[in-house]
Amino acid sequence: MKVYSIFKSIQGEGRTMGAPTTFVRTSGCPLRCTYCDTKQAYDEGSVMSVESIMNEVRTHRARHVCITGGEPLVQKDAPALIRKLLEAGYKVVVETNGAMPLDDMPCDDNLSISMDIKCPSSGEAEKMLFENLEMLGPTDQLKFVVSDEADYEYAKKVIREHPPTCDVILTPVGGKDLKWLAESAIRDTLDVRVMPPLHKISWGEEDNR
Repeated sequence: MKVYSIFKSIQGEGRTMGAPTTFVRTSGCPLRCTYCDTKQAYDEGSVMSVESIMNEVRTHRARHVCITGGEPLVQKDAPALIRKLLEAGYKVVVETNGAMPLDDMPCDDNLSISMDIKCPSSGEAEKMLFENLEMLGPTDQLKFVVSDEADYEYAKKVIREHPPTCDVILTPVGGKDLKWLAESAIRDTLDVRVMPPLHKISWGEEDNR
């Protein structure tokens, strides 16, 4: 696998927000979202074997592991790494961009798929694989990064047309306008969680490991 970095921090998004987590940030992504904050992972990185990744993950001594990117599912060895982590007893989150098929994901209570549906402001909304929504279950989460009213209305439309069976998270681009997003969700009685990106609040935009 091509890996940009492996590091320990707190989970900044989703159901395990705040949990000490080891992050495996892979290289490569087929999308070019306008607000991407990890452009360095488009192509930089080093090739590592699954076993060498496992060895480094062990040194960080965290119960939670997040495989992120870039886009981890462009890596052919990603399913093998996920299975190894689960076999070793880790709680694993896989962050994926909504444009990659989920067919090879193992079925395990300790695995959570955190899948985006890109909104119009990303510039990549047309590349989403909506059939993936049918593969998400109670341990997973569906995330919309919302920039403006058009994005919010798009998220509402997707939720209405594809009723999710997992948690739905709305988060503002860059952590801004959280109040507006929260008030909109309350007004429209959406069954969602409105959440800030905790890592950006804690470390700011300069933290791009």
